Order: sequence, then C-alpha cells, then structure tokens
Amino acid sequence: MPGNRSVRSRSGTRTTGRPGSWSTYNAKVHVGCRDDDEGTTEATQTLAAVIPASQVVSDPAGSLSLIRKALAAQDLEGYWLHIDVDVLDPAFMPAVDSPDPGGLNPQQLITLLGELAADAVGAAVCILDPDLDPDGSCAQLVADVTYEALSGLGAVADRP
Repeated sequence: MPGNRSVRSRSGTRTTGRPGSWSTYNAKVHVGCRDDDEGTTEATQTLAAVIPASQVVSDPAGSLSLIRKALAAQDLEGYWLHIDVDVLDPAFMPAVDSPDPGGLNPQQLITLLGELAADAVGAAVCILDPDLDPDGSCAQLVADVTYEALSGLGAVADRP
C-alpha cells in the first residue's frame, strides 16, 4: 500500500479537496448520485464528470470508460478514491444517514472499484452509521466490499 503522498498532475499542479490546498474541483469525478439529486446540475457544471448510479447499473462498462476518460483528461499521476457507502442501495446498506433507493449493489461497487483501485494512490471509505447497524452486518459488508474491491489499491501507482 502506498505511503502518505499527494496526488499531482504531470504538470505539477497539486490536486485535493481544499481550494488553495491540493485539489481543484474540476479534477473530481462524482459517481453514484441518484437521478433526482438536487445538486446534480451544479455538480455537472463544476466537476470533471458526474455519473449517476443508474448509469453505472445500466451500463457499467460505459460508465467506467467515462470515468477513465475524465481522469485521463486531468493528466494525473494517480488519484484518490473516496467512497461513501451510501452509494449502495439501502436494500444492501441501510446504515447510512441518507439512504436513497437506486444505488449500486455490493458486487457492482466491487467491480467498479476493482477496476479503478490499481491506479489509485489511496482511498477513504465513509458514511457508515454504526448507530443504525446494531448487529454489525452493515459494517461487515463494508469490510468485505473494501477488502475485495481495494486489494489491488496502488498496484500501478507503486511501480517505478
């Protein structure tokens, strides 16, 4: 697994989330919003790409192609994966603050992340609410998905 390092474009521009820090919003790809999300129009105008969950479900290969194209346009030497588990449909992941129908199933998320993990330099998995998971089954699902999907994390980024 890679050490603590920033992601830089090949031109040397630092990229992360804080304005003036190491990211710009136009270097971000948002995947998994729902078709009726209020902020989708604004996000589409601000981010490199916005790919709704419904598109990933109906056309996984096309969605992955759009993600890769948007990332390639940024000329990055790697990227960070930030996964909010509410990307999963509440039928599989009810232990989130904002469960919205129309999300991915666990295998769809594993497949998508597995395709992206090798070029990533790191990842964060967020949003699970343990108060909504009294038996720990949702936490176990997150652990299983994370382990399976991100086992190849940084494989390409770590190569000389």
